[in-house]
Amino acid sequence: MDKIEGTVENIIFQSDDKQFCVFRLQCASLGLVTAVYRGPSPFLGETVQAYGNWNQHARFGRQFNIFGYQSVKPGSVEGIERFLASGAVKGIGKATASRIVAHFGKDTLEILGRSPERLAEVSGIGAKKAKSIGEAYNAISDLREIMLFLEEHGVSGNFAAKLQLAYGDTAITRIKANPYRLIEDIEGIGFKTADRIASSLGLDLSSEERVRAGIGYALMQAAAGGHTCVPEEELLRYTGQILQVDLMDVETVFHKMIENDLLRTEDLGGQRFIYPEYLYRSEAGTARMFKALRDHPDSLGRVNVEKIIREWEEEAGIELADAQKEAVRSSLKFGVFALTGGPGTGKTTIIKGILSVLKWAGCTVLLAAPTGRAARRLETAAGEKAQTVHRLLEYTVTGEFGKNADDLLEAQAVIVDEASMLDISLVYHLLDALPLGCRLILVGDVDQLPSVGPGSVLKDIIQCGTMPVVRLHEVFRQAEVSPIVRNAHRINRGLLPECIPDSDFSMTEFADEEAAAAYITNLYADETETEGWQSLQILSPMHKGACGVQNLNTLLQARVNPPSSLKEEIRQPGGMVLRLGDKVMQIRNNYEKDVYNGDIGQIVNITGKTVKVWYPERQDGEYVTYEEGETDELQLAYALSVHKSQGSEYSRVVLALVPGHYIMLQRNLLYTAVTRAREKVVLVGTKAALQTAVANDRTRRRYSLLKERLQENGEL
Repeated sequence: MDKIEGTVENIIFQSDDKQFCVFRLQCASLGLVTAVYRGPSPFLGETVQAYGNWNQHARFGRQFNIFGYQSVKPGSVEGIERFLASGAVKGIGKATASRIVAHFGKDTLEILGRSPERLAEVSGIGAKKAKSIGEAYNAISDLREIMLFLEEHGVSGNFAAKLQLAYGDTAITRIKANPYRLIEDIEGIGFKTADRIASSLGLDLSSEERVRAGIGYALMQAAAGGHTCVPEEELLRYTGQILQVDLMDVETVFHKMIENDLLRTEDLGGQRFIYPEYLYRSEAGTARMFKALRDHPDSLGRVNVEKIIREWEEEAGIELADAQKEAVRSSLKFGVFALTGGPGTGKTTIIKGILSVLKWAGCTVLLAAPTGRAARRLETAAGEKAQTVHRLLEYTVTGEFGKNADDLLEAQAVIVDEASMLDISLVYHLLDALPLGCRLILVGDVDQLPSVGPGSVLKDIIQCGTMPVVRLHEVFRQAEVSPIVRNAHRINRGLLPECIPDSDFSMTEFADEEAAAAYITNLYADETETEGWQSLQILSPMHKGACGVQNLNTLLQARVNPPSSLKEEIRQPGGMVLRLGDKVMQIRNNYEKDVYNGDIGQIVNITGKTVKVWYPERQDGEYVTYEEGETDELQLAYALSVHKSQGSEYSRVVLALVPGHYIMLQRNLLYTAVTRAREKVVLVGTKAALQTAVANDRTRRRYSLLKERLQENGEL
C-alpha cells in the first residue's frame, strides 16, 4: 500500500449514512489529491496520514482509495484555525475560530482539550458557552481516538460512531477489558472482528471470554449451514478447530455455560443437542403451535364436501384424480395439511381447487409464498391476491413482524406455496400470527433443495407421521409430453435424464471448464441477441470457479454489455461494476420499493450514483430507483446460483455441470435446477458430473428435532 499525508482542503461529498466520502488533500509533495474513503470524512483543515492505493477513474481521473487513516493534529496556526472554522466543533464558527486562535495561537487545541474554561478569556465567549464548546471538542476527540484505536488494531474506523454511542468515553477501556462483548453490543461486529482486536491486544487464546464467544460463533456457523441445533461432541470439536485451542479448554468453558444456564440444550436418544436461543424458541414454538392448529380446526358447519368438489370440477371443466380429491378433502377437514408432489402432478390445479372450496365453505383465505417471484406466480395461477410471507406478516425494516400473537391475521385459512423454502424462524413467526382454528395448507416439492435458512420444515412435517399429508405421484398426460417433466422425475428416481441433441432437453459436453464457460457465454449472447435478455437464464451450482456464477457473470457482462463512453456505470464495494443495460437481480426484500428477493430486471438509467431498474413483472410498469447506498441490493443476474433460483421459473435454462462443482453435485440440486425451466433445458459440462449429481442422493443432513417434537411419543 501507498501512504500519503496532507491537510483536508475541502469535502466534495459525504453520504447521509456516513459510509462514503470524497475529499481533497493538500499534500506537500503531491499537491492537491482527490481521496475516496468508505466511511465518515475527516474534518476540514484536519491533517491526516492515509494508506491505500491509486486508481484511474474513467470519469473523475486519478484518485487515492483510502483503506484507513490516522488524524494528525494541525501543526500550523493557519491549519488550526481552518479546522475550527470548518464547523467540526459545535459552537465555533469562522469569526469565533479566528478570535480563539488569535488569543491562544499554537496552544489552541491543548486549551480546548484540557482547560476549555479558559475560552472565556476570548471576547464573545461566556463561561456557559466555553463549557459547551469544550464538551463538543472532547466528543469529536473521543471519536477520533476510537477510530485511531480501531485502525491500529486492524479494524475499520467506520465502527467508531457506533462504539461512542454505545459506550461513550469508556469505549476503549471496555474494549480492552473484553473485546468479545462487541459481538452482542455493536451491530455489524462479529466474532472474527472481535477476535482480531483481541489478538492485537495480546489476549490469551484460551481465555474464557474467547472460548465462550467461539462457542457462540460455532453455533451461528451451524445455523448458516441449515442446522437448528448441533450435537455436543461436534460443537466442541468444531469450536476447538475454529479457535485452535485444546479441546479440554473448550469443554471447561462449555460445562460452565451449561451450569449457568447460558446454553439451550435438548436430549434425544442419549445424545445432547445444543441450540442458539432464537432457534430453540423457534423450533419448540413451531412444534407447539402446529399441534394446536392441527387439533383445533374451526368447524365449517354442515358442509357437503363431495357436492362442493363436484360443483367445482364442473365449473372448472376438469376431473380430479383420487389423490387430488383427497387433498381438497384434507384442506377442509384438518387444521394443518401438507401437499407435496413433483412437476406435472397438478399442485397448481389443487391450489385453485382448495381455494375455491374453502371460499365456498365461507372461509376468508390468504395466499402467500416465501419469495416475491413465487408469490406473483401463485397470484397468476390462482387468480387471487398473493403476497410474500414477510409482507403478509407486515415485516418492518427494523426486523420486527407487525402481525404476531398480539395482532393476529384475519383469516380462516392460509395457503403457502413453495413451502420447501420456509425456514424454521419464518414458520414460527407465521404460526405466531395465526388465530387458533385457522387452517394452514403448505404446498411444495419436498424433493427440491431445502430452505436457505435453518431447518427443513416441510420435510419434517411429511416425515413425522402425525400431520396430515397428501403426496401427488401421478403425472398428467399433458405434462408427460414435456421432456423436462419426464426427466425431472427420472432424476428423482435416480435415473440419468434422456438428453437428445437439439431437443428441449439436451447436453453439450466439454472436458475443459474454461471452454464450457466460453460456450455458455456464446450461447447466451447468440440467443438473447434475437430473443431478448429475458429469454434465457444461466444457472450454476457454485459461485467460484471457471463455470461459477461470479466468473460467468464477468464473462457475460463483458460479452453482451461491454463498457462504452455512452454507458454510465458505478462500481460496487467489492469491485463489481453495474452498467447501463445490465441484467440484475434484487437480492433482498424491499417492501418500501415493492421489489423482492429474486426479482430480475434491467438497468435503464444511471445518473451519478442513482440507478433505475425496470422489472418486467411489476404490474404498475414503474421503474425502481436506487439511490446511493442502496445499490448493494443489486447483483448481476446473467448467471445465478441454483439456490438463488429457487421459487423462480424461466422460459429456458442453461445449467453448468462440471467436475469443479463436485462438492455441490447432488440429486436435489440438479432436480431443482431442471424444474426451473418451462420450455427448454441445456446442460453444459461432463457426463461424469451429471452422473455424480444423479447418484448422490445423500443430501447433507440438517440437525433439527422438529420431527421428533411433532411426534406424540418423541423421546425429548
